[in-house]
Amino acid sequence: MISFNSNPFDKNSGSASITKPRTLLLLLIAAVLFAVIIAKLEIVGLGILFALILGGIYLYKLFTNPILGFFTAIGLNFIVLGIARYIPGLPLGFGIDGILILTYLALFFSRFKERIDWSPANKDLTFLAAIWLLYCIFQLANPEARSVEAWIAGRGIGFYFFLFIPLTFMLINTNKKLDLFLYVWGVFSILASMKGMIQLFVGVDAAEQAWLNGGAAQTHILFGKLRIFSFMSDAGQFGANEGLAGVVFIIYSMTKKGLSKMFFLTVGILGIYGMMISGTRGSISVPMAGFMTYFILSKNLRVVSLGFTLILFLFVFFKFTMIANGNDQIRRMRSAFDPNEPSLQVRLKNQEILKGYLASRPFGGGIGHAGDKAQRFLPNAFLSHVATDSWYVMIWAEMGIVGLTIHLCILFFVIGKASYKVMFKIRDPIAKQKLSALIAGLMGILAASYGNAVFGTMPTALLMYATIAIISNPETFDTPLIEEGDAQLIKS
Repeated sequence: MISFNSNPFDKNSGSASITKPRTLLLLLIAAVLFAVIIAKLEIVGLGILFALILGGIYLYKLFTNPILGFFTAIGLNFIVLGIARYIPGLPLGFGIDGILILTYLALFFSRFKERIDWSPANKDLTFLAAIWLLYCIFQLANPEARSVEAWIAGRGIGFYFFLFIPLTFMLINTNKKLDLFLYVWGVFSILASMKGMIQLFVGVDAAEQAWLNGGAAQTHILFGKLRIFSFMSDAGQFGANEGLAGVVFIIYSMTKKGLSKMFFLTVGILGIYGMMISGTRGSISVPMAGFMTYFILSKNLRVVSLGFTLILFLFVFFKFTMIANGNDQIRRMRSAFDPNEPSLQVRLKNQEILKGYLASRPFGGGIGHAGDKAQRFLPNAFLSHVATDSWYVMIWAEMGIVGLTIHLCILFFVIGKASYKVMFKIRDPIAKQKLSALIAGLMGILAASYGNAVFGTMPTALLMYATIAIISNPETFDTPLIEEGDAQLIKS
């Protein structure tokens, strides 16, 4: 029934809803609260209001587009340890836990009206990650473990691996999103490189100097030269992560053209440079193992021959010559090829000590119970005073031969299956190149982790967990119908 008392051409605008009494009342209450907070707390209150507004906008965006949480975790993963130098005492590590939980909640609520399709995460890797998590939880009952706080501090070794892998399966499920992941990674890698160059050419700031004075100088100032650490946990992590960026982005750039290609090449070149200025010997194994893996994955005899020739040339350069030994970075990297190098001998001696201690402890000494980091929880424990250095030695010391076996089996399974699929199953040459870049980066980090605890430490940890999920799901990125120009790009 048509009402003749109303004009059909009259429509209420969106702004007209503000005149409703309930809306006006809410706006009035909000205005009064804001005024009280600013009056009472002044500048601090203004900062709190600004943070609340930004936080509200962020949560709205997150719950409408959960992939934002994934990229937030990647970004926070890069800077969290660096921020701790400027704001000591904050439990910033729990920030990643919170972001991951919020992202899962956002994933659930963004599809609240429909049944969530978890099939993308229904993979053998998810099952393996669950087994690894259960073993880590079992470590709470390890008779050798003495501190729950130490286990909480080391929780990421199991929980981040388990939480991040299904999240990657669910959210990074197109080539466009895969590229976006690399762009976000690339931006933070450039920032890390630039911060490293500032430390090299300008010097460290007050907070970084305080960190060095607190004991880090013992390992980061050698013969009067600073080992560059950027905003990462230490120089070893910085060097390996930069080497990882060098491998992944240089190879990935071959799939791009124009400005995108320039961006990826810039990230890769800066990554190799950052690796060199870090003064970390073990980081050189990242590009050597990474590029060697890429040459093999290419299945091109000429590329493999040229690649192995280049690797051999670098090995001879560092092992058997003294060329450019006046350069501090090259001289330190060259020491990595010396089997009589003093620090290597110390590491081998520590491994012998651990071998005797762990012979009767197949489940290790407990998560978070080994190495220098354990001294704040267990200052008098045996394992707290034996340096682990290597990632694999740390897993062995904390989780025993059983844990190390499970860990290595998962990694070898992922690499073997992914390499087979890339070499023999994936048809799209662009996808082959992208996935080969990630597999090569993973292999480089696994090689470097023998000398340093790189693999599971921020910011490399989440990058590796995402990489493992992506290369375990290569069919998602296999699009055989590609443009002729792209095909010609790969052939060239």
